[in-house]
Amino acid sequence: QVQLVESGGGLVQAGGSLSLSCAASGLAFSNYAMGWFRQAPGKEREFVAAISWSGSTTSYADSVKGRFTISRDKAKNTVYLQMNSLKPEDTAVYYCAADRFPIFRATKKELDYRGQGTQVTVSS
Repeated sequence: QVQLVESGGGLVQAGGSLSLSCAASGLAFSNYAMGWFRQAPGKEREFVAAISWSGSTTSYADSVKGRFTISRDKAKNTVYLQMNSLKPEDTAVYYCAADRFPIFRATKKELDYRGQGTQVTVSS
């Protein structure tokens, strides 16, 4: 059974930092590109960041570029999202997703696997 379990969310003041983790199990982690999405109440799902299955290629939404960093640790089957200089508009539920493809296909409607999400709240 495939599981993606996010952790690290919480409440932080604007300008602060949070580090999210997504632990994957039940899948061949090295065969999946990984990504982070977020969804705020009443809004559509928004792509945040992605990393290729090799870890050599990353991509970011323009809204987080220069502030967020995605990485992966194949030994721990875990993908991370370091979030710095947080803004109130970053408030959302963040969830990770797996795509069985070398490069994460952010526009793919049906994700292969996704986690339940972790809440990030940034106060002004």
